[in-house]
Amino acid sequence: MRGPKLAVLPFGIDAIDRRLAEGGLVLGGLHEVSPATPTLTDDAAATLFSVGIAARAAARSGKRVLWALTRFDLYAPGLEQAGLDPATLLFVEARDDKHVLAVMEDGLRHGGLAAVVGEVKRADMVATRRLQLAAMSGHAPALLARRWRKAGVEPLSDLSAAMTRWRIACAPSERLPAPGVGRARWTVDLARQRGGPPFTLQLEACDDTGRLALPAAPRHRATAPARATARAA
Repeated sequence: MRGPKLAVLPFGIDAIDRRLAEGGLVLGGLHEVSPATPTLTDDAAATLFSVGIAARAAARSGKRVLWALTRFDLYAPGLEQAGLDPATLLFVEARDDKHVLAVMEDGLRHGGLAAVVGEVKRADMVATRRLQLAAMSGHAPALLARRWRKAGVEPLSDLSAAMTRWRIACAPSERLPAPGVGRARWTVDLARQRGGPPFTLQLEACDDTGRLALPAAPRHRATAPARATARAA
């Protein structure tokens, strides 16, 4: 027997939402995001993937987003291009991963935030279970960005209580009929989800509302605004 239906944040893309066990990201849940490789490009793509989720959660609830990290290296124009107004962000620069996790837990239990994002290199099963319980109590998604510790040690190899675990990599953008760079593309790999199978899709990167898109042939794609051709994190 299934329990009561959980509140979710859908991606608005049928190819993703119908593959997710609950039809979207569970709002009261922990979700992990990691770059597929320790390169700056994949790291930026994974960051922007989290930004898009946080932006849509903020638009849905009208609340602020808390972002905890140990090194302030976010680029405000890049956040805004992916749909997240820097004015809606509360930043906490913590001393180490342990303090990032503590800040995340406090923010989630507060109950007045749209989403809580944290960047760490290490988080064990106990820490992720605490975050999952805190997210459930605050009814806000916890987005744990797992950074690479060192080459050869894949961030998602650690055990975790997360409801979903995502791996993001850059992919070649669509070739344009004129010189220039098209909308960025990512290979989005759901490595594990609770209650459903993994899957991999190639998607176009977040627009200025935080929404992803399925790649379309050039003749079927609306002309993108000039400011959407460059992405940064």
